[in-house]
Amino acid sequence: MTSLTVMLVAAEASGDDRGAGLMQALRRRFGDKVRFVGVGGARMAAEGLESPFDISELSVLGLLEGLMAYPKVVRRADETAALAARERPDVAVLIDSWGFTLRVAHRLRRHDPTLPLIKYVGPQVWASRPGRAKVLAAAVDHLLTIHKFDAPMFEAAGLPTTFVGNSALSLDFSRADLSVGQERGGPTLLVLPGSRPSEIKNVLPAFEDAVRLLKAKRPDLRVLIPAAPTVAEQVKTHVAGWPFDAEVLEGESAKLGAMKTATVALACSGTVTTELALAGCPMVVGYRLGRVTHAILKRLIRTPWITLFNIAAQDFVAPEFVQDDCNGPALAAAVEARLDDPQLRETQVARQFAALDRMGRGGPDPSEAAAEAVLRVLSPRRAPA
Repeated sequence: MTSLTVMLVAAEASGDDRGAGLMQALRRRFGDKVRFVGVGGARMAAEGLESPFDISELSVLGLLEGLMAYPKVVRRADETAALAARERPDVAVLIDSWGFTLRVAHRLRRHDPTLPLIKYVGPQVWASRPGRAKVLAAAVDHLLTIHKFDAPMFEAAGLPTTFVGNSALSLDFSRADLSVGQERGGPTLLVLPGSRPSEIKNVLPAFEDAVRLLKAKRPDLRVLIPAAPTVAEQVKTHVAGWPFDAEVLEGESAKLGAMKTATVALACSGTVTTELALAGCPMVVGYRLGRVTHAILKRLIRTPWITLFNIAAQDFVAPEFVQDDCNGPALAAAVEARLDDPQLRETQVARQFAALDRMGRGGPDPSEAAAEAVLRVLSPRRAPA
């Protein structure tokens, strides 16, 4: 029996989700003729991938944080390349996580120049640092992009690019456990503080201040906090010290159920904002970086928005509070306005849906499109019989 060996490398929660979806799509085509090796998190592990290390240690954001983590990132990139040398994959798919996957790509290229390298999700060159398009073109053979507007920028740099769509736009809410979000005599606030340790450190304290102010006025406010697997223990430790009740949720079905039934969400910027919009949940978005990192990035970023559906709408459909603006009183006031006004919530949800449509909601399954693109990149001699 001819076997196809696919290497997948994902170093954070959103990449873990995309990797799991791609594994499922490839397995639907080839069954036991395909095997998977590489690096991933809990969702890819559930699909059978054995990661050599915990990816939570690679969920680094910020320049200073990145410098401090650099020796560990290099060591893990070396280990990932060594895994490829042992397992001899037919193709490697490097998912998101720009800094880590770029280092892995360089090592894989040196080890086996004939190994097809595919990047799944490119750097956001439309927002900052357009030179990264050329850097990526020199490192990999093909890009799978989740944004329609990415292709011209990367193809101009010489990198063949396939638009596959954003897997977050085809999120399956049939798995949602709706019981976890059922209201108990009052409104429900969903708090989503991020999936990286640095986000929990920088963002969650401001979210805590906002919830404290809200709970002081609304004792009946139910607070649910879905915790990403990469930071679940960190979140539980943090929340255990809060002087008010808040329930930490773990697992995908609980998170999806809470999204579908919450009154309002307070969310860290990231993939989760798209998921909330799909669930029909109005939200307030907050984000914080280290001060030095923010000062540098502020000079590089070319868009006034950080939330994808706001970028698609070219407007602040969901309010954004960044850096010093991401503080307890400001966040609490924006959340409170939505708790008090059903019409405001309804209008925001409708505008979120319209923005999602502009992003490609309702299109083909991105995981299936990604699987087809991976197979096209593979040469006939590498494809399974």
